[in-house]
Amino acid sequence: DMLDPERLIQCPLVKHHRIRARRFPYHLVKCKESNPEIAKQLATCPFNARHLVPQADLSDHIMKCNDKAFMEQDVVSRSCEPPQEQLNNGSTWQAPPCDEDWETELLEGSESTFVW
Repeated sequence: DMLDPERLIQCPLVKHHRIRARRFPYHLVKCKESNPEIAKQLATCPFNARHLVPQADLSDHIMKCNDKAFMEQDVVSRSCEPPQEQLNNGSTWQAPPCDEDWETELLEGSESTFVW
């Protein structure tokens, strides 16, 4: 099951590393630090940062990536929503007028002392 947090995933950096799905993002960070030469040869998928593929295969991976569909659905659903400015233009609320004048108060030189 792809959603099982206990399933084992093979590390893309060191093939004999098998990591539980719930720990996989943390492992990738540590493994990249421990294997910088291997990490330089891999590219990160723009749809899922857990997908590390050889740089030469990135464009092919992008075309076939399963997470691409989730991103496309999100973009489509957002384009169907009304723009935020249209929602805000319908509001009739206005800020109340401000009757404070700090400059005048400063010039009047109020002698009262502030007490907390």
